Amino acid sequence: MMKHVPVLLNECLEALHVRSDGIYVDGTLGRAGHALEIARRLTTGRLVGIDRDVAAIEAAGQRLAPFSDRVSLVHGNFRDIGAILDRLGIDHADGMLFDLGVSSPQLEDAERGFSYMQDAPLDMRMDRNAALTAREVLNTWPEDRLKQILFEYGEERYAPRIARAISAARTARQIETTGELVDIIKSAMPGSALREKQHPAKRSFQAIRIAVNDELGAVEDMLEAAVERLCPGGRLAVISFHSLEDRLVKNAIQRRERGCTCPRDFPVCVCGFQPTLRAVTRKAIAPSEQEIEINPRARSAKLRVAEKMQT
Repeated sequence: MMKHVPVLLNECLEALHVRSDGIYVDGTLGRAGHALEIARRLTTGRLVGIDRDVAAIEAAGQRLAPFSDRVSLVHGNFRDIGAILDRLGIDHADGMLFDLGVSSPQLEDAERGFSYMQDAPLDMRMDRNAALTAREVLNTWPEDRLKQILFEYGEERYAPRIARAISAARTARQIETTGELVDIIKSAMPGSALREKQHPAKRSFQAIRIAVNDELGAVEDMLEAAVERLCPGGRLAVISFHSLEDRLVKNAIQRRERGCTCPRDFPVCVCGFQPTLRAVTRKAIAPSEQEIEINPRARSAKLRVAEKMQT
């Protein structure tokens, strides 16, 4: 089993400006790779770790046990940060970190159904208590809806062909496993696509996972809540792994930084816009070649950092 390696660890720690007495939120706790290094830097401060995956909470709890006096772990969705902090009696945080990728243990656990490299039941739920599974999406959603999510969430150029193949396959019998889905995707793609370096099912699996977990809606809600609950001067750090999520984060920061709707030739703003975020770096931070060599899964990672402005 591959060891879980936190992506862009040093860059995240630098971005958050962790203070020993500060309050920080790791909204995608995973196996606590980032959280562990934040907790080590705290004395009187506090770290709140949130994850939708019960298995992740349990594993992180063991890893963070030496710092239990300064760590609170919560099984929940990062889109509910406001309510979670209210329950913990926390008004504001000095920094928030979100790693939007699927963790290595989730990919390697075949029964979770995230990987197109292993044959497993069609699940793909981040939260195993959630009702919607990949099996339900693939066997019950209309073909047009499947085509839409494959194109929008996976940026899959063969979305119409793949959606049509899924619809045809399920009329004969229910699609039950990731292996069956991979075969259907491959059957719908031309030979040239099958010879590409990227696995032919990668984009489709990404799209289905996003749909099952309502990831884009959750990210929108998270960004809104994070801006509200950060202290002035507090930092927001978000790691994404595909262009759709990175674009969403980039645009959200820009709207809160440069959302004035007045014509460019107006001498002063009259629309009432008040900036709430400032991008710390104009370009996303990418992993170094050394990190990619150690952890190939970091290759597509992008980190965006913003700071809460004084209002």
